[in-house]
Amino acid sequence: MSHAITPSGRAVNPWWIGLTLTIATFMELLDTSIANVSLPHIAGGLGTSLDEATWVLTSYLVANAVVLPLSAWLSRVFGRKKYYMVCVGLFTASSLLCGLAPNLGLLIFFRVLQGIAGGGLAPSEQAMLVDTFPPAKRAAAFGLYSIAIVMAPALGPTLGGWITDNSSWRWIFFINIPVGLLSLFLTSRLVSDPPAFTEERRRIKASGKARIDYLGILLFAVGFGGLEVVLDKGQEDDWFGSPFIILFTVASVTALVVAVIWELHHKDPVVDLTLLGNRNFAIASALFFLFGFILFSTTVLVPQLLQSLDNYDATTAGMALTPGALVIVVMAPFIVRLTPIVGAKRLICIGFIFLGVAVWHVGHLALNADYAVFARARMLQGFGLGFLIVPITQVAYSYLPLEKNNKASSLTNLFRNEGGSFGITFANTMLAQRAQFHQSILAQHLTPDNSAYHEWLQHIAGMFTHAGYSAIEAANRAQAQLYALLNQQASLLSYLDCFVSLVLPAGVGLILAMSIKNFRPPQKQAPAH
Repeated sequence: MSHAITPSGRAVNPWWIGLTLTIATFMELLDTSIANVSLPHIAGGLGTSLDEATWVLTSYLVANAVVLPLSAWLSRVFGRKKYYMVCVGLFTASSLLCGLAPNLGLLIFFRVLQGIAGGGLAPSEQAMLVDTFPPAKRAAAFGLYSIAIVMAPALGPTLGGWITDNSSWRWIFFINIPVGLLSLFLTSRLVSDPPAFTEERRRIKASGKARIDYLGILLFAVGFGGLEVVLDKGQEDDWFGSPFIILFTVASVTALVVAVIWELHHKDPVVDLTLLGNRNFAIASALFFLFGFILFSTTVLVPQLLQSLDNYDATTAGMALTPGALVIVVMAPFIVRLTPIVGAKRLICIGFIFLGVAVWHVGHLALNADYAVFARARMLQGFGLGFLIVPITQVAYSYLPLEKNNKASSLTNLFRNEGGSFGITFANTMLAQRAQFHQSILAQHLTPDNSAYHEWLQHIAGMFTHAGYSAIEAANRAQAQLYALLNQQASLLSYLDCFVSLVLPAGVGLILAMSIKNFRPPQKQAPAH
């Protein structure tokens, strides 16, 4: 294997660089989900309502979404290594400040800083992996990257639940500090910008042609920031029944439409949308969106379903995700070896087929299924996901020139994150709507002329009477118990509907995968840096 060159001029195995870059990305992706289960503890600790505390999540996602499309431009302005280290440093410092925050307002502000820093990490890592590894070894590097982007969201709820159950919620932020410091130390010693990238920056700076696309930055900030608010708060605020949601929707759509028109005509756009004119890159971006959609929606659904089904605590329910993530870790080296033999296109098709089967299977599980059944179902889903990340990433870069890697990584990560946001919104919205539907259907059978309903009610009321309640109290408690049972059944059926409906995006992914253009042979390029 060719060696990478460190800032000191010493040759080093590129896998050390790959591991170094993955540390911070794993930390950032973990933070997208680790705070979810801790919200009640945060609200209680800071003396605020749970609804207000949800801005701890929303603020991070909004800031993250704003920075993601700008990360390629920012890394070109500051230098890729310098920008990456600034992001790691800011993320680490803001994690400390989040843990020390004395009130909700400051916590939200520090989470915004954390999201700004986190938005630059994954795209920078992906671009640097492409530069560090030669084409023949990139599949293996993407395998390492795939482990980070799947393991982190899966472990987040489990780790967050365990920390809040056994310590203070503040430690979900404090644990980032040693990880961030280690990442900074290793990055400074091992990582350097590739000569071609450095030369391009020097040439643009010397020519005086570098133009800051202020309008593009503003439009994308408003567009993606507003979109994230709509997705995160829409179901909670009754969607377009809320003036707040309507305002943000109009602002977001208008800003994004104007941004697309502006960027396509700008000489030095902050987001290079012309990359989507490359067929394989456009298909790969859409596949990443579908990947994020299915991964994040099921990551939300499985723990919530287990908590509704058997009253599991957050830690145990989150543990149902871990076996699926471990399957992907085990599969990664095998997929790396299979990709050049079988071909990325076939592997992606296989992956979406297995994903479709997996979500269909969960959607038809019996309502009395236990933890082990759901863990095995998640493993089947992980098996499908394991076929996707490495091949899709190779498809994305298959026809792109090396100098486009930086801009390409920003877009692919943006599509994956937005897919995750849409997936979570889909899960929450469909759960609410299908629960109402099933409630109305089940309630139609609870009529006085239904003998089974009448007998059940009398039986439960009799149990309460024997327990010492009056006849009126016993009848009321029997009605309340029946209503609670009806709501639980409706809720569980709505979860199963959500899983079945995920067959559709899996099917769309399969169709898109069939449209991938076969790769041309990798071109010779300079040794890895």
